[in-house]
Amino acid sequence: MRILAWTLRIVLFLALFLLALKNTDTVILRLYFDQVWQAPLILVLLVFFAAGAAMGVLATLATVFRQRRDIARLQRELGSRPHDSPRPPAADGDIDALPGI
Repeated sequence: MRILAWTLRIVLFLALFLLALKNTDTVILRLYFDQVWQAPLILVLLVFFAAGAAMGVLATLATVFRQRRDIARLQRELGSRPHDSPRPPAADGDIDALPGI
């Protein structure tokens, strides 16, 4: 499994590297207020990919922090419960399963 993961990583790296080599032409981005940005196409793609990944991570942070807070609360509740000696569940047909015997 580890070999498969490394093979996949190498193939992905080579594909992205070859994409970068093929896209070295300069592109012009016309921004607001007559600002112009000239950069290689692969750099523009990388910047926008990184910005999209960062936005995705930021969008999930609220959910992750809420879940961590809920887990901590539930662990505190579990720790504050009185510890009774738990009995294992009775199997069907077991003598302990019949009340009053």
